[in-house]
Amino acid sequence: MNKKSINTTKLHTSLARHKDRAVNAFKVNHPHAHEFFTKVGIDPGKIREHATRLLTSGVLAGSLVLGTPIIAELPKDNITKIAELPDYEREKQFSDELKSHLVSDSMALTLPQEIIISKKIHDYWGISATPVLEGKRLNHSYAYMGYEQHLRRFPEDTIVGHDEFQTAGIAPARGAFGYFANSKDEMTEDLIQQEKYYVAVQTLYLSDWNSNWPELKEWYKHRKVVVVNPENGRTVVANIADAGPARWTGKQFGGSPEVMEHLGLTTGKKKGKVILFFVADPHNSIALGPVGYNGLTKDLARN
Repeated sequence: MNKKSINTTKLHTSLARHKDRAVNAFKVNHPHAHEFFTKVGIDPGKIREHATRLLTSGVLAGSLVLGTPIIAELPKDNITKIAELPDYEREKQFSDELKSHLVSDSMALTLPQEIIISKKIHDYWGISATPVLEGKRLNHSYAYMGYEQHLRRFPEDTIVGHDEFQTAGIAPARGAFGYFANSKDEMTEDLIQQEKYYVAVQTLYLSDWNSNWPELKEWYKHRKVVVVNPENGRTVVANIADAGPARWTGKQFGGSPEVMEHLGLTTGKKKGKVILFFVADPHNSIALGPVGYNGLTKDLARN
């Protein structure tokens, strides 16, 4: 009886090509996930090995980011149930789950923590959020945010023109990324919302800021982010419109009066720990403002 031999070299080549095709397909279909894994040192071709290590560490939730067909189908019922919760119950449940993963003394998030938080934000609010976007990462993604003044929207702007929180005052000069418009006549509702829901981030302390600031300034200008107060689950979609605060303040982010009001950080020292991730929103379909109170999640159960 003749036995057929196996050409192991040919088999190895075939398997390697199959792997390359799978990695390329993953890169095309899930560009943000591919970029995130590459940034943090995970080889997309060895995702199964990384997933095994995460699972054995109790990080089951993180595997959802991997996008495997079986795993991707699992959370549908849970997402539907979450979407049906009243906002205050959803925030409470969201907060409880986040805090269970923020138990270490360090505010520097680990890769498993970042993966879980990204998944939780998506499950609860339908937002694709990540600490790394297009190869860019801030020095902090979980840190202190402090209360800021209103920004001048155009050269002649005064505090009287701002319809809320006038006691917060107005900055003496334009923000780090310039005015929102050249004049009052050029102001639109979108620009009004950009000033209302703005944050300041410490771009000036990025390692490559001094050598590449023109490109970085353009990238960060009005970049959309999601800000979460893990203590109460309140969440806001905002945009980057100023730089700071200075290191000596002990704060790493700044929030507009409207952002801080919704996060519940307007009393006492007017600061608190927040999670700040970039929002992957290539079609600009996610509105700025409080999440869960502006219709953003109404269709989540049907998607």
